[in-house]
Amino acid sequence: MYKKSKLTTMAALALAGMLAMSGCTSKNDAPAPGAGDSASAKIKVAFVPKLAGIPYFEAMNAGGKAAAADMGNVEWLYQGPTTADAAAQADIARSFIQQKVDSLIVAPNDPDSMAPLLKEAETAGIKVGTSDTDAPNSVRQVFVNQASEEGIGEALTDAIMEPMGGAGKYAIVSCGETAENLNAWIAVQKAYAAKKYPEAELVSVVYAGEDQAKATSMATDLMNANPDLTGLVGECTSSAPGVAQAVKDAGKIGKVFTVGLGTPMSMAPYLKEGSSSASILWDVKALGYLTAWAGVQLAEGKPFAATNNVGPGLDAVTYDEATKTLLLGPALKITPTNVDNYDY
Repeated sequence: MYKKSKLTTMAALALAGMLAMSGCTSKNDAPAPGAGDSASAKIKVAFVPKLAGIPYFEAMNAGGKAAAADMGNVEWLYQGPTTADAAAQADIARSFIQQKVDSLIVAPNDPDSMAPLLKEAETAGIKVGTSDTDAPNSVRQVFVNQASEEGIGEALTDAIMEPMGGAGKYAIVSCGETAENLNAWIAVQKAYAAKKYPEAELVSVVYAGEDQAKATSMATDLMNANPDLTGLVGECTSSAPGVAQAVKDAGKIGKVFTVGLGTPMSMAPYLKEGSSSASILWDVKALGYLTAWAGVQLAEGKPFAATNNVGPGLDAVTYDEATKTLLLGPALKITPTNVDNYDY
């Protein structure tokens, strides 16, 4: 995984052998996409996150930039809405279609409303994909998935049940109500907890959007409405610190336990003080790196192999042809002992 010391060591040498074949043409051949020295000849890979300006997607952006720098023939374009709004996200996707980028990859706030935009892009000759969260009923040609649904859902459940002793009442504070990935993880959590932790009770699932302050407020309301609540799960990178902050504000550290999907730097103070027991995530910069690489593969018409050597730390990325899914790898458990290894 990409830690401080590893991400910075990525260099063009890691991908030189692979790119030498794709970036070179003889003088009588038509130039391959991205060939040439001018900026206009670069492969344009555009990524539209759910929300710009939050640590999670800024880390993905950093990874995408690193991949573009390593590959050399790539222009990485990144723009997202300032609120987690499906219509605003669609406007940005539409602008990239008008710019005639080579590949358009989106993390949809609403998969159903994004699907027509992806179709529009495909019709315009643009390669399309999803990353971080999917639009499975769209024409997307690849989904860059951070970890399996089962891996994330089960890891979150085990992480919250450990300090709760496998029993008691808990609640989930999620983010976007229509987010495909969040809802898939929650479904796994419900089924897995019912089977493995029959003495635990999920009392509520609420949705705070991508708003940390709202997540804190909702978590506070859940504790007030359920005085015997002993667990809170923050389902995304804004609600994970949000639920931990609520427990801290209520003076219930050690009485109400929290876990979530939080970025390391945002969770570090909560992990160290004990208001959060663990964060379940993945290497977000690596996800951005893989997203950029996937966009280039699509633009160049290259098929994905069953196992792909993308670069340092990403030398065995699997691809499932049936679901058209690239899988970054297993979920990562972030604790007080390893949180300082990550710089995002």
